[in-house]
Amino acid sequence: QNIHLVAKWLSCLEKKLEQLSEGSHRDFRVFMSAEPAPCPESHIIPQGILENSIKITSEAPTGMHANLHKALDNFSQDTLEMCSQEKEFRSILFALCYFHAVVAERRKFGPQGWNRSYPFSTGDLTISVSVLYNYLEASSKVPYDDLRYLVGEIMYGGHITDDWDRRLCRTYLEEFIKPEMLEGELCLAPGFPLPGSMDYNGYHQYIDDALPPESPYLYGLHPNAEIGFLTQRSERLLRTVLELQPRDCSMGPGALGTQEEMVQTLLEEMLEKLTDEFNMAELLAKVEERTPYAVVALQECERMNGLTAEIRRSLAELELGLKGELTMSSDMEALHNSLFTNTVPESWLRRSYPSTASLGSWFADLLARISELEAWTRDFSLPSTLWLGGLFNPQSMLTAVMQTAARKNKWPLDRMMLQCDVTKKSREDFASAPREGAGAITDARLQELTPAMPVVFIKAIPDDKQDTRGLYPCPLYKTRQRGPTYVWTLNLKTKESPSRWVLAGVALLLQA
Repeated sequence: QNIHLVAKWLSCLEKKLEQLSEGSHRDFRVFMSAEPAPCPESHIIPQGILENSIKITSEAPTGMHANLHKALDNFSQDTLEMCSQEKEFRSILFALCYFHAVVAERRKFGPQGWNRSYPFSTGDLTISVSVLYNYLEASSKVPYDDLRYLVGEIMYGGHITDDWDRRLCRTYLEEFIKPEMLEGELCLAPGFPLPGSMDYNGYHQYIDDALPPESPYLYGLHPNAEIGFLTQRSERLLRTVLELQPRDCSMGPGALGTQEEMVQTLLEEMLEKLTDEFNMAELLAKVEERTPYAVVALQECERMNGLTAEIRRSLAELELGLKGELTMSSDMEALHNSLFTNTVPESWLRRSYPSTASLGSWFADLLARISELEAWTRDFSLPSTLWLGGLFNPQSMLTAVMQTAARKNKWPLDRMMLQCDVTKKSREDFASAPREGAGAITDARLQELTPAMPVVFIKAIPDDKQDTRGLYPCPLYKTRQRGPTYVWTLNLKTKESPSRWVLAGVALLLQA
């Protein structure tokens, strides 16, 4: 809806309520419902209405304990007694309640929980239990595969739009709904075995008695996931507090002067550090053979030129504006604000690569990317190690690895895949390309949220030569926002079951 029209209507409502409050029936009430506003500009409910209202907030329960009780509340003792295969029905119903609570509450972990946020509802759970009842009544054997498919791909999977999230949903069901559940050997979470056949109140009591305290372990996540979630929550709270600060108070005498001086200093520093654009004509003349790798290098230089040209143009324009030689436009004001608040300006981001960094870190990263390209384009020989995260288009580099191997060995390109060996060395330890790697995934250390990956040796092989046992297909993303920043899938060696890393949301990031 149009925010301006709603704001206008709300002020009319405020006047109406004032008029009607006098002489109206004493039981007359107005009920209004509202959702949290997505941004400060949408905070449009007039102060008069807010001050005269009794405000009630309704928040969904948080934590696995409350969510599991709430999931179970959709049923009753009658539900538990309605199926002829009572033991099987009760066990799978309880597992579905746990599954529902996990997928709903996992959202709080942001992109490490789900790549995208989904509207899972109690309707998904109740219809899944109806499907379970119908299947068990129609068959003497428990059709585990069919149940997992219907629940994971249709009832809940119907909401899911991301392939990695679909894999996560499927993996939960593979862990929770399997034949071992009837033999008393299944744990829904560490220290929380699936209960046997109990009555309805018994299940509620079991949750109170047996469910371990709230922690990422209940979701299959590493304890580090909680640090990220709590940090984001604190940032959101502080941002809201800042929004509530009065806007019109002046910053004290001379404050504006210091603000402009600060922006001026930063602007001069950036213009000084920014190197010249790549001379594309010179580089093209230098390339002896347009190998797939040389093509990647040239494309990267062109993109970098587009970005640095915009940075230089906009900074020079703002400098003239600050000196009074140009009239300040809205774009220049926006750039001024970004420099002051240490955020990357919008016009730069449009020509940039995805990034969640603040302006200072982003600019240092930009300079590092430029020097990588300068080193690579000196003679266009491929460096012994390449910083994949330093490229605008890392996919093109990985495709070039496959194209080069295909040409050299006369293999068909559409039957190629990348093999990924993790070495035990850091970048500084390599003078030439490694022969092979040796490393497997293991648990992260506590409080190390994004530890650096050792150098990864990537080579192209025909797809029938890859032994998929003991491998975790790991998504590679550009930033911790995950989702749309997906680049490639790299198979990493694992001594443990790959499902463990799926539930833990393990991914590779090109920048922390």
